[in-house]
Amino acid sequence: MIQIYDHGSARMEPLYCARQILLAVLLLLLNVPAFGWGREGHETITRIAERHLTPKARKNIARYMDGHTITYYAKWMDEYRSTPEYSYTDGWHVAPVNSDLVYADSLLTKKGNAIYGLELAVKALGDYRRRPDSLVALNIKFIIHLVADMHCPAHIKYESHEMKYDVYFEDAYHKPHKFYVHHVWDNEIIRVSRIWSPAEWAGEIDILPRSKVKEMAAGTPREWLHDNAVRCEPQFEWAAPDQRLGQDFLNKALPLVETQLLYAGYRLAGLLNGLFG
Repeated sequence: MIQIYDHGSARMEPLYCARQILLAVLLLLLNVPAFGWGREGHETITRIAERHLTPKARKNIARYMDGHTITYYAKWMDEYRSTPEYSYTDGWHVAPVNSDLVYADSLLTKKGNAIYGLELAVKALGDYRRRPDSLVALNIKFIIHLVADMHCPAHIKYESHEMKYDVYFEDAYHKPHKFYVHHVWDNEIIRVSRIWSPAEWAGEIDILPRSKVKEMAAGTPREWLHDNAVRCEPQFEWAAPDQRLGQDFLNKALPLVETQLLYAGYRLAGLLNGLFG
């Protein structure tokens, strides 16, 4: 049942080279920039959502996605956020909450945020049949990504908590590496705990009854953010500044991550079904 969280010869030279390459790759992985969920998380969310799209919504969306599934564009916003054309979306990937753990319009800055971008996209698609195809496609990509980002614990920006600090996160061999805590939630919990493909992971956790799925998908983006902020706030107790995070941390963090993936997938499907179904 899914836990819902409420080694001097010429013959050895190729092996030596392989080890050097592997080490270089690992060093790169330890220093990649932090984006919400990383590829695995984003694609698992869209895989879950795909399983709950109505046939009509799936068909209508595919028309604007050049025949691709929504998973094809799960990371699109991260890939284009630094380009001149879409640099205005760079600040959209975080979802702020105040001391009451709710979103308020006063939290909106010139950079925007996930709620701002998501609400703009939903509004633009309210009469999508009258919009240019390219504009419809763009706003679908926004929705796909922003619903996911606002469910990532590190992308909920708490007014009442300091969020910019480092921790020491243990790898599979229990060796600690220094990480920005944001990166731990985006990538490292998943990298250490799960080696499945997004489709496999989605199949493993998307096993709840239809009634529960409907219940989890209910509400508005602002209500979802409050729900996420309440459920994810224990992260600050589990991962304090400079703390060494091992298996005990993972045993608490992974169920939360999987719960958030489920909520994001169900809510994404519900939103897209409402617009295109």
